[in-house]
Amino acid sequence: MRTLSDDIYKQFSSFLEAQCGIVLGENKQYLVKSRLIPLIAQFKLESLAELIEQAMGNRNRQLRTMVIDAMTTNETLWFRDRYPFELLGSKLFPELLQAKKSIKIWSAASSSGQEAYSIAMSALEYKKSKLNDLNVQIVGTDISDTMLEQCKAGEYDLLALSRGLSDERKKQFFTAMPDGNKMQVKPEVKKLTSFRNLNLLDSYGSVGKFDIIFCRNVLIYFSNDVKSKILNQFAGALNPGGYLILGASESLSGLTDKFDMVRCNPGIIYKLK
Repeated sequence: MRTLSDDIYKQFSSFLEAQCGIVLGENKQYLVKSRLIPLIAQFKLESLAELIEQAMGNRNRQLRTMVIDAMTTNETLWFRDRYPFELLGSKLFPELLQAKKSIKIWSAASSSGQEAYSIAMSALEYKKSKLNDLNVQIVGTDISDTMLEQCKAGEYDLLALSRGLSDERKKQFFTAMPDGNKMQVKPEVKKLTSFRNLNLLDSYGSVGKFDIIFCRNVLIYFSNDVKSKILNQFAGALNPGGYLILGASESLSGLTDKFDMVRCNPGIIYKLK
């Protein structure tokens, strides 16, 4: 049985919001079905309802983890929207380097790693063009262990590589793998990055302080109360003068007063007060 009653959908929506803050809203049964139906056969269960009920219980931790993984995995692109990565070289690196030689950047909700590696490539391009000794550390976090394993491997198929990545950057920063169907991020890019599990609803103390936080196209999935909590925690995780970069359609309006808006033409970023 692959149907999903309104009652079970409501229970699962509440469970998902409690676990990771994501708000499904009404009439998203189709999304739950498309994400979770493949797990029915994998766990040898009879129905989608049984799968969800077991995931919400405490007996099958592996199933619970895989259900949350499936519901929180989002597609991503290389150099998405372009301007945040261009701003690194034109504004943020030069400004921050006036006071320090080491810059720490957080890619929150890093999904399969494209954002973190795009930041790393931008840093290497800046370092090469300016002939300086820029030292960048990039920390990618995600709630999905499946995604984190992919991030750490740094291996991408040709379809994933075609989404936002130029041939020039492929040649410069990737190595073809023996099967001919994948490429792997080169060690010089990989060594700038590290990846770890973090739920944005939890404390950020374990990841330390940052100069720049990327959290793009993530807040749209949360309620306003959760958004406000996350944004205020981001403020606490930034060094003085640090920057927060959100998605193009996201804003801080009515959610926090700890940042000043900076118009960059194109794009808007936020500086810690």
